[in-house]
Amino acid sequence: MFDLDGTLIDSLADLANSSNEVLAGMGFPVHDHAAYRYFVGEGIVLLMARALPAQAAADPRVLERCVGAVRKVYARRCREHTRPYPGIKAMLAELGSRGVPFAVLSNKPDYYTRRLVRELFGRFSFAAVVGARDAVPRKPSPVSARRVAARLQLPPSRCLLVGDTPVDMATASSAGMLPVGVEWGFRGRRELLDSGAAVVLARPSALIGLA
Repeated sequence: MFDLDGTLIDSLADLANSSNEVLAGMGFPVHDHAAYRYFVGEGIVLLMARALPAQAAADPRVLERCVGAVRKVYARRCREHTRPYPGIKAMLAELGSRGVPFAVLSNKPDYYTRRLVRELFGRFSFAAVVGARDAVPRKPSPVSARRVAARLQLPPSRCLLVGDTPVDMATASSAGMLPVGVEWGFRGRRELLDSGAAVVLARPSALIGLA
């Protein structure tokens, strides 16, 4: 079970550029791309709440306006620089050849999650592709992870949840899955280990030995 941003795809530039476009257009300070490594991972509302100055983020009307604006901008910019990380497609192909089922579970809005998986990984057969929806708690809640496990017809204890942030590690632990970190994503190896990762992968091909 894979996270999407920072795990399968490098989307940081498009997330940062879209957010900065909205911030600049509303007269707020913008941020270096590196700052967005710590803004993303828990959905678009928290992304903008972290990117906005504290006083603006505390105003529900301002936050709602920014979230609506960034959704529109990201729809236009989400494929400018976003690409699969090197080695991801080869890893997915190997899993498929071995009959290992795999899925995506992301805090990115469900529409964009499905769109990017379809456009970037169209030839691969994902058992499920699940993004954030209003009616379902987001990660680190274990609800969606357990539902995906049920769709895979596997108990959570037989599932690996692979991600790049402490949110993913917390989700895996609370869902009863093996937390697997990746060091090529938005956070570092030490942070993932400190957050409960059972193992941190240096490259995608290293996952094959665990699956």
